[in-house]
Amino acid sequence: MSTYLGAYGRVALRRKSNEGEKTSVVNTSDINVAARRFSFDFEPGFLISGDEVEIASTTGVVLDFVSTSGWANNTKQTSGKWYVFVDDLGGIRLYSTFAASLDGELNTAIALTSIASDIPISVKVENASTRLLGAVTSYEINTNREAIDVTALSEEFRSQYSGLMSGSGTISCHWDYLDTVAESGNYLLQLILRTEVGSEFDAELFVKTENYSPTGQQDELNDRIYYSISGIITNAAVAFQPGSIVEVTADFITTGPIRLRTGVGQLDYLLQENGDRLELEQDASSYLSLEQES
Repeated sequence: MSTYLGAYGRVALRRKSNEGEKTSVVNTSDINVAARRFSFDFEPGFLISGDEVEIASTTGVVLDFVSTSGWANNTKQTSGKWYVFVDDLGGIRLYSTFAASLDGELNTAIALTSIASDIPISVKVENASTRLLGAVTSYEINTNREAIDVTALSEEFRSQYSGLMSGSGTISCHWDYLDTVAESGNYLLQLILRTEVGSEFDAELFVKTENYSPTGQQDELNDRIYYSISGIITNAAVAFQPGSIVEVTADFITTGPIRLRTGVGQLDYLLQENGDRLELEQDASSYLSLEQES
């Protein structure tokens, strides 16, 4: 019998949008070429720095305000995907990587060009990559199933029927807003404030991770056991005391199936014909993987 210590778990989040497209217009005066910054009308909280968005022209014209260097094939098109940095005034910079979008630096932003006429656009938050939540100190997940009373008057013992399942939980982590590798705890505070997009997310809550085997058995080293959920942040709090670590706590409820997954064996990646791993679009640090689930 093995005893597992709660020191090798982890939480992986994927940003999620439960709303459709946002339509607006990029005006000629909205573009600051020198600052590599542009803007359009949107409600506060619609976009958060680090979001991957798809911007498309609603009239079929190319997105001329993005320079040719901002496109994968150096050819301007009618739609594209980038990561965004949003400043305090609602200005936007575009980036090709998640890490760069959190920094918001001028020299790594995608260059912009002036336009001769306004361009109507649609914007959709579209995140495909799962990233570790940084500095997690603990998490808890609870699963509940309703019991429906179906006892008849003539019965001597109460009869129960299994009803619907629901889930809830809590994630706690140290507060950080400058982490450019993992999702920061600050994102949980921002997530609940999203008024248009909503506070939904996908998560993988690991009970056992790879590279951890208390039995010492090498064939168990890369086994993974984790809960896969979709949820909504219902409460987020930040605890601040002088001389103490600032901590963030977020409560959530699940919005769909709760699955306890078991991945057994070595993590394999989906490969191309030349043997290279398939990179996810707009994120060279994430790859398509093959998993054996039981």
